[in-house]
Amino acid sequence: MNQSGGGELPILVAQKGPLEGQRWLVEETLTIGRDPACDLIINDRQVSRYHARLQKTGQGVLLEDLGSKNGTYWNGERVSDPVVLQDGDVILIAMIQHFAFLNSDATMPLESGFLPGEKPSEGLRLDVRSRRVWVHGKEIHPPLSAQQFRLLQALERRRGQVVSRQELIEEVWGEKEAAGVTEQAFDALVRRLRDRLADADPDHAYIVTVRGHGLRLENTP
Repeated sequence: MNQSGGGELPILVAQKGPLEGQRWLVEETLTIGRDPACDLIINDRQVSRYHARLQKTGQGVLLEDLGSKNGTYWNGERVSDPVVLQDGDVILIAMIQHFAFLNSDATMPLESGFLPGEKPSEGLRLDVRSRRVWVHGKEIHPPLSAQQFRLLQALERRRGQVVSRQELIEEVWGEKEAAGVTEQAFDALVRRLRDRLADADPDHAYIVTVRGHGLRLENTP
């Protein structure tokens, strides 16, 4: 398995944890564990020798837990049966190492928006390359879910503007799936995202509802 930063292959990006900042292309199979024979080695006793595996199939990339002691988590849920990964999914290995799964490195922007070594320190900041979010310089952990991040990203792109509910639903779920999304499902997603931001900064309401029109992101200056 080659560690790389380009190409049309799916990519695994290490976020918080001992491997932070590293990236791997998922060419066929990517085995994660503590054993030196693994493709991706996490040298921590909480990680099993052969902990988890990513494998390309006709359905997409499957994430499978290999009977690990401390578990593999997918978007906050412990993996029992193999799951098909979607763009932006978050993987957690034994509560030690966070990863973001991206369908293709080609979809990522060339620049992250930050200078090398820079840590965002003011207001709310997003890095779409790694799907990470900071509030006043402190990174949100655990990471936002894929849907929460897509909603926040859609609002950030139009910061200060009112975005209709229908536009946001289409950006988060996609045009094909949008017709089946209920008002309750959208409201629940907004509520969860607001709660995550409030945990990081209880003194500022980042997402404002404009009744009859939609939502607006009010970032701090």
